[in-house]
Amino acid sequence: MPDKQVTIIGAGFGGLAAALMLIAQGIRVTVIESADAPGGKARTIDGVAAGPTVLTMRGVFDDLFAALGERLEDHVTLARADVIARHFWDEGASLDLFDDPARSRDAIGDFAGAAAARGYDSFRGEAQRIYETLETPFMRASATNPVGLSWRIGPQRLARLWGIKPWETLWSALGRHFDDPRLRQLFGRYATYTGSSPYAAPATLMLIAHVEAMGVWLVDGGIQRLAAAMADLAKRHGAVFRYGETWRGPTKGKTVYNGDPSAIGTHLAPEKRSLSAMVWTGRAQAEGVRLSHHNVFFSSDYSAEFAAIRAGRLIEDPTVYICAQDRDCGPIAASLSHERFQFIVNAAADGDRRIYTPEESNTCNSAIQKRLQACGLTLHNQVGRFTTPSDFENRFPGTGGALYGRATHGAMAAFQRPGTRTANPDLYLTGGATHPGAGVPMATLSGLQAAFALLADHASTRRSHRVGMLGGTSTRSAMTGSTG
Repeated sequence: MPDKQVTIIGAGFGGLAAALMLIAQGIRVTVIESADAPGGKARTIDGVAAGPTVLTMRGVFDDLFAALGERLEDHVTLARADVIARHFWDEGASLDLFDDPARSRDAIGDFAGAAAARGYDSFRGEAQRIYETLETPFMRASATNPVGLSWRIGPQRLARLWGIKPWETLWSALGRHFDDPRLRQLFGRYATYTGSSPYAAPATLMLIAHVEAMGVWLVDGGIQRLAAAMADLAKRHGAVFRYGETWRGPTKGKTVYNGDPSAIGTHLAPEKRSLSAMVWTGRAQAEGVRLSHHNVFFSSDYSAEFAAIRAGRLIEDPTVYICAQDRDCGPIAASLSHERFQFIVNAAADGDRRIYTPEESNTCNSAIQKRLQACGLTLHNQVGRFTTPSDFENRFPGTGGALYGRATHGAMAAFQRPGTRTANPDLYLTGGATHPGAGVPMATLSGLQAAFALLADHASTRRSHRVGMLGGTSTRSAMTGSTG
C-alpha cells in the first residue's frame, strides 16, 4: 500500500472500527470528522447522551480491543443489564424482559397466560436458529446475494435458508407464537431497531431477540463513551483525528467513507428509506411507574402509527421509547430532581422535503406526555429540546433524516444494502447504512469488513498498478458521521 496511509471519513463506529483494525495491521490512519467528537449518531446534547442506547454483541468489541493488545473493560465501565427492557401499556399493565430467559418466560406467563409462555419458548427457539444460520455467513462476512448466501450456509442450505423466514413478515410470524396482541406489539418493535415496520419487515428480524438474550450492556456515560474510548485508543497508536472538518472529496489514496452512501451517490427514494425519529433529550423529574434503563410505553393502536408515518404525518398516539440514562448504570438517580432522559418517537424520513417547526415539536411533546400519563408516568420540570428529521437531514445530508439507511422491507432488502467495496477501487464504505446493517455492533462489523477488504485488495494487487482514482462517485459537499 503506497506509504501505508488511509483516510477515514467519519468517526462513527464503522470508521472507528476500521481505523483500529488498520492500525493493528501497521497502517497509518487519518480520520476526518465534521463534528467536534467521535461517535456519529452517538453523541451528547447538553450533557445528555443521545443516539443509540442499546449495546449488544459485546464480543465484537472485546475482539477489536484485543487486536491491539487491550481489554475493553480497561477503557469503559460496562454493566450487564438485569432488565433488558420494561414495557408499559394502558391501565397499569407492564412486563419486564430479563437477561435470564427463564425469568422472562415466567413473567410472560404471569402477564398473558401459560400459552403465551409456551409461545415465548417457540419464538425464542426460532430466533436462535435464525441467528445461528446468519451470524457467520452473513453478518460477519461480506455482502452477497441469496445464491451466495446459500452456498456459504453449506449443507442443508435450502432448508436453512427457508428457515430464516425472509418471505414472511415479522408481524405475521409473531402471530404463530403469540395470541396476545400486546406481545406481538412488543416483539414486533424489533423491526424498528433497523428503522423498519413490523408489517413489512421479514420475520428474519426475530434474530434480534436472540442477540438481546446473549446480553445487553449498559455503558457508563452512554454509548458515546465507547466511541470516545475507541478514538482514544486509535490516537494512542498514532491515528490523527481532524474534528470540525467537512470532507469535500476526493481524497488522495485509499479512503474509507463512514457515512450514509446517499450523501455521496444516488439518493434513496423516500419509500425505501428507513425510519427517522422525533428525539427529545433533556432532564425531568419522574413520578409514577418505576423506570428501568430501557423503557417502552406502547400506544393503543400500533398499526395506526405506521400508517401515519407512511402518510408523512406525526403520530397522534405514539409508542414512546425512554432511555432513563441514570437508572441501573452507576448510582441510582431517583434522588435527583432532574434525571437525564432521551425520548424517541418514530417519524418519517422526510427531512429533506419539509422543515419541522417548533409547533410540531410541541405537538409531539404533548402526545408523548399523554401517552406516558395513560401508562402511569408523569414528568415534572421538563427541560430539553427536540431533534427532528430535518435536523438529522442537516447533520447527515442526502438521507432525509433516515437513521438506518435503507428500510428492511421485503425478502430482498438485506441484500440491497451497499457492500464495503465500490466501483472505485480506492473507495470503501462502512456504517449502519451499509452491509450488514444498522445498529452499533453491525456498524462496527461493517468497519472491520472495510478494513479487511482494503487489506485483501492491496495484497492481491501489490505487484500491479491500479489506475482507478477517487472521485468516481458523486462527491457533493457533505457532513460526515457514522450511521451506526
